[in-house]
Amino acid sequence: MDWTKQIGRYVIVMLLQVLLFNHLQLFGVCHPYIYVLCLLMMPITLPRSVDMLLGAAAGIVMDTFCNSLGIHTAACILIMFIRPYLLSAVVNDKDRLNEQISLHTLGMEAFVKYVVILVILHHLTVFTIAAWSWSHFGFVLVETAVSSLISILCIIGYNALTYR
Repeated sequence: MDWTKQIGRYVIVMLLQVLLFNHLQLFGVCHPYIYVLCLLMMPITLPRSVDMLLGAAAGIVMDTFCNSLGIHTAACILIMFIRPYLLSAVVNDKDRLNEQISLHTLGMEAFVKYVVILVILHHLTVFTIAAWSWSHFGFVLVETAVSSLISILCIIGYNALTYR
């Protein structure tokens, strides 16, 4: 695995998230979080403790820039915890899991399932904790759906452009 490529992608995606996507809020319901791309594409061969620490680190960076008091950290740790189980469920050929996770290594169907489930789970966690009330759950669902759609399209688009 090429760590310089992973670190470079992380820096670029985080800068895009902080400088562009954090300010892209359409109609108060679209808050795309593309930074999860860095977590979703990490190799599955990393030890679980490293996965969890990387999730926590990405969440802390986002919480710092969003002033969100641990919401992103909780969501990132959750998706990094669930990630290996989900990969086992959506990927038939376990030998493909030795490489970096991408559209190329998983195939279109498995990659789309993987991304859709984890992005929706991440966004639902972030918006549910941020709302802090079940009385706003309808709005949380709309916010999750719209934001997830934009984030998923960006993540799959990135993969389609970079992994031909």
